[in-house]
Amino acid sequence: MSKNSKTDRQLDQYDHNMLAILSQYGRISVTDLADKVGLSKSPCQVRLKRLQQDGYIKGFRAELNAELLGLEHVAFAEVKLKNTSESSLEAFNEAARKITEIEQCHMIAGAFDYLLKVRTRDIQAYRRVLGEKISTLPNVQSTSTYVCMQAVKENGVLEV
Repeated sequence: MSKNSKTDRQLDQYDHNMLAILSQYGRISVTDLADKVGLSKSPCQVRLKRLQQDGYIKGFRAELNAELLGLEHVAFAEVKLKNTSESSLEAFNEAARKITEIEQCHMIAGAFDYLLKVRTRDIQAYRRVLGEKISTLPNVQSTSTYVCMQAVKENGVLEV
């Protein structure tokens, strides 16, 4: 399946069920996954491999506890660029990907160009990241910051 065509192959109910379970329990064994979706182990493994190869499953990773790691401070930064030519956008994108404190970077259609989710130890660390890293990214004209007081929902589980 080409990664740009979502219609090359339709997912059936088994695929949808597997994706729903895996989105919440990424470390589930193939045997347990097969039991939950009503398949035997071998067909479940084949489907799992195909879902990975087709790009429906991008990977597996551990969800880390930001509080225990001392990275509780979250801020959202709006970024407006001086210009939005394709080369300016690509230069910004490439440089933003290298800043480890930027947890998410989204190009936005609206009054500003990018929305960044930035995770640091505290407000002082965020201020340093903003001044030394974000504000010096290519073509940045201005930034505005919104400090997160509480994360109400962050699980990122997709309904399939």
